[in-house]
Formats: sequence, C-alpha cells, structure tokens
Amino acid sequence: MADKPFRFFDNRLKYLTFVNTTNEKWRISERVAQELDHITPRPPAVRVFDAGMGDGTVLANTLRALHQRHPTIPFHAVGKEISLEDIRLSLANMPDRLVEHPATVVTMTNLFYAEAPWLTPNKPAEVTWKFVALDGASSIGFQEQLRDLDPFLVENWQVKSSPKTGNPLYVTPTVLVIYRTDHAFLLDNVIPREGERQAHYDLILASQPWRARTPAPLKAKSILAPLSRALAPGGRMLTVQSAGGDPAEEIVNAIWPDIDLFPVNRYDLIAALKQEIGPETADFDLTIPSGGDALLSYRMHTLPEEVGPSIGTSTLSAAWNAATYVAQIDDQLLEEVHGATRHYDITADILHKYGGLWFNDEAFTVTRLR
Repeated sequence: MADKPFRFFDNRLKYLTFVNTTNEKWRISERVAQELDHITPRPPAVRVFDAGMGDGTVLANTLRALHQRHPTIPFHAVGKEISLEDIRLSLANMPDRLVEHPATVVTMTNLFYAEAPWLTPNKPAEVTWKFVALDGASSIGFQEQLRDLDPFLVENWQVKSSPKTGNPLYVTPTVLVIYRTDHAFLLDNVIPREGERQAHYDLILASQPWRARTPAPLKAKSILAPLSRALAPGGRMLTVQSAGGDPAEEIVNAIWPDIDLFPVNRYDLIAALKQEIGPETADFDLTIPSGGDALLSYRMHTLPEEVGPSIGTSTLSAAWNAATYVAQIDDQLLEEVHGATRHYDITADILHKYGGLWFNDEAFTVTRLR
C-alpha cells in the first residue's frame, strides 16, 4: 500500500548485500576492541549489551577480543534483535564462543531499546522465557542444539508493523538464555532470572540503532538515555552512526541533491542526551571526540581490476546498493531511477574518481563515572 510506512533497514536483500560487500562490521569490531582496554571487570561477570545484534558478527568478535584479555572471567552477553533471520545468523556465530570461553551466558531478546537491557517490558506483559542448557563440549554439538530452537524462534520472534511509524514491533516479548550445562554451577550468579531487572553493563554497543534522519531528541529519549542508564559505574557505551562526507554520499547526492542525508551529528546527539537526562548528566563523561578520533572509515570489497576502464554490472550494482543502503533511501525513490542507467553512470564515475568506494562512520563514547 502506498500509504504504509516503509523502513528501509528491514529490506533483507539490501542488508545482506551490504553486509557481504563491505567491511563495516569488521571495522566496528576493531573499534569496539579498543573500548575493552578501558573497562574493569567486577564479579560475577563481564556484562556486554549489543543494542541491535544484526547477524551477530560484531558481538562474536567482541567476545573473541574479551576472551583474549580475560580468558578465565565469566561473560554475560545480551543481544537485542527483533529480526528472526538475524537471530538465526547470530546463533550460528555462538557455538565457537561457547567452546573457547565456556564460562559464557548468551541472552537474546526482542524487547525495545528501553526495555531490553533489563530484560523486562516497561508495561505489564507476559514474557516468554526460555533457558537452554547445552550438553557436550563441541561446536558441532552446540550448533545442532541451537538449530533445534528454530520452531521456538518462529513462534516467538514474530513481528507486526507500527501503524504510525512502520517500525517492527514484537508480538510476544521473549528472552532466550543459553549456557553450557557443565558450567551451570559456576554461572549460577550470572544466568539472568525473570523479574530481576538487572542491567549494570560494562560495555554497551549501539551501532546504527536508528534511522539517520530521525530527530536527535527522539534518538536520545528512545535509545541513548535508556542505554546510558543501563551502564554500570565505569561502564562505557560506544555509539556508531553513518556520517557521510565520503564517495558514497557523493553518489546519492548526485541523484537526490535536496536530501540532507545525515542531519544529526554526534554533537547534536550528545546535546540532546544532556537535555533528556538533565541532572543525571553529572553522572556521566560526555566528552565529544573531535576530528579523526571520531571517524571510522570502511570500504566496499573490490579487486583492483574491478575498478578498471570498464566496471562490471555486479560491482556497480553492489556499489549503488551500498551507497543507497547507508543513505537509507526508501524503495519508492529508488524505483523512480531504476528504469534508467544514469545512477550506474554516476556510480561508475565516482568509483573511477576515487579508485573504489568508502564510507565514513562517526563514533563517540558515553561513560558512567565510577
């Protein structure tokens, strides 16, 4: 229906093409690893919250980096994700983590940003909790047991669309808790229980958790403020968002010059967060990084010969998809240009101009004071 709200980030084909043709997740993982040097674990576990797991790559890489630094300390990794397909992909990333670091609890939920850190809805609701104690000690065994969860996921990770915004909403609030049977005794104080409402995270990852053109006050109210309040003393929240000022933005602006693609920068977000939390501002370090310290660049995968005198259709298609995905251009606008070839001509010109395609993200950290 023409009047139905559309959320570009929910288009699976565009998302998967973007993820598999760029190295953004690996670059974000490297940036997250830098934060681990600034956290001090406290009993009973290092607590990590991923505010939007996607396919689980960043969370899995974070757990790898954590293991390198703290090989014997229990971990509790909590991931928020409303997409059934992404939950499946994230579960596929977990078996090797549970083998290398057996003292790990992995919790996944479809709750909203303002609810997920506490694993509790803000309004009274019956939550489906499922505890999965994995038997054995091999990654293939864990993989098979996690794959058996699919009927449960299909039933409990259903979504509906908000009639106002088009945002996906959960039908059944659900919490899935996974750990190894042979470490249940050790992890007894780490495994979450219904009604505990504990947050106190040492590290929170908030990578691309919103639409770029959503106003800063709404981002602060719905996402940044609740996540900041979920930090433990000394805990750090790393936020990453698209920043523009790169060849990808140049491609999109050549087609739609009147769209301000990235109107809300990190300064706007921190200002809105301060306004939202008011007197609580004194509890946090909200220093805004400047210049290159805040920028994180990543690239589209191409071979040198792919950006030659004649660029193949597959490369042009991948570049166009990546540029419009990052810019969050919805299908209606895309359909208006797909009947011609001008967008591919522009894409080819810019690939030649820069010898490839790269993108800029910006990052900032919110730290709860000790």
